[in-house]
Amino acid sequence: MAVKIRLKRFGKKKDPIYRVVVQDSHVQRDGKVIEQLGQYAPKNDPVVFNVDVEKVKSWIGKGAQPTVTVARLLGNAGIISKPVRTAKKPPKKQKA
Repeated sequence: MAVKIRLKRFGKKKDPIYRVVVQDSHVQRDGKVIEQLGQYAPKNDPVVFNVDVEKVKSWIGKGAQPTVTVARLLGNAGIISKPVRTAKKPPKKQKA
């Protein structure tokens, strides 16, 4: 079973709040959750990002993979090392 740490959306229309959850990678975003680790509210000023650090490190130690967005958030919070961003190659020009 491949396990991911990902964001699960809830809240109001055009005012999202996300829960940081552990889910099987084959389950839909709003499907069954193994464990809730925290929440992320991007629209608040200042931005709210609360997670249980012990649980996050425990799940990563067990082999759970954070999604790109969650890895970036955890890196900014200093919980894990920041992910390396790779530069995108410019698109090739097509012949007319």
